[in-house]
Amino acid sequence: METLANLECFVRSAETGSFSAAARLLALTPAAVSRNVAMLERNLGVRLFQRSTRKLALTEAGEGFLPSIKDNLDALQAAISAVSTERGEPTGVLKVSLPPTFGLDHVLPLLPQFLARYPQIRPEWHFENRQVDLIAEGYDAAIGGGFELTPGLIARPLTSARLVAVASPAYLKDRELPRHPDDLLAHSGIVMRGLRTGRIRQWQMHNEAGEPVTAHMNQSIVLNDPMAMRNAALLGLGITLLVLPDVNDAIQRGELVRLLPDWSADAGMISLYYPSRTLLPAKTRVFIDFVVEAFGR
Repeated sequence: METLANLECFVRSAETGSFSAAARLLALTPAAVSRNVAMLERNLGVRLFQRSTRKLALTEAGEGFLPSIKDNLDALQAAISAVSTERGEPTGVLKVSLPPTFGLDHVLPLLPQFLARYPQIRPEWHFENRQVDLIAEGYDAAIGGGFELTPGLIARPLTSARLVAVASPAYLKDRELPRHPDDLLAHSGIVMRGLRTGRIRQWQMHNEAGEPVTAHMNQSIVLNDPMAMRNAALLGLGITLLVLPDVNDAIQRGELVRLLPDWSADAGMISLYYPSRTLLPAKTRVFIDFVVEAFGR
């Protein structure tokens, strides 16, 4: 009788295309995954993978074996998870990727209440400005905007991301306020270079009537992180465009001033992303429900 570990290592290696990626997903070492798959092959008497230094490829036998066990494996894990959840609290390491500014300001403050409700869960949260590969890198969930919805990924919207123009009172002192997006060129601009594209991001702003205007800004300071951009604005170094949730508290405290109040840019939605498995571990499901409920309030 094959062990659950052997079968899971085979399925996750087939899904991710490498023992290393499967190991990250399963919190094992690549050597342990390779041993489990080798044991499965030895017990079955067939070779399931063609191995090379660059990637794994399923053999004909592996191609036939994978669909016959994958759904059953998911169902078995679902049953185990259901029993575990009924027996006690959701447990385990919860690996989540979050954008630094939004994550620190709006998600991290939820953690005390979450851990009070689920004390057996151990958060491992990575604050980073990139789209992670949830399956290959072993993440349970990710929060961010503009993720490419690859097959097997689900997005739950949390809040809209409207970009607004802001600057500090110190910067605005003795300067004429911009009345139109075209006026931004007369000011020092704090702009962002995209991590994926390497280009300076250009935003199209709209007023309440829907009139579109491209917000051309001087590239006085170029940064690659929204938190750095916000801090540069707080230091009085210029005008920047940031999503409203990232600057709203500073505006309320009077540390930043929202400019062009009738104009904003649509940056899409900030969403919660997670793999679309038949079974989600209990730790992941309760995290999803908790965050969606919190942002709903």
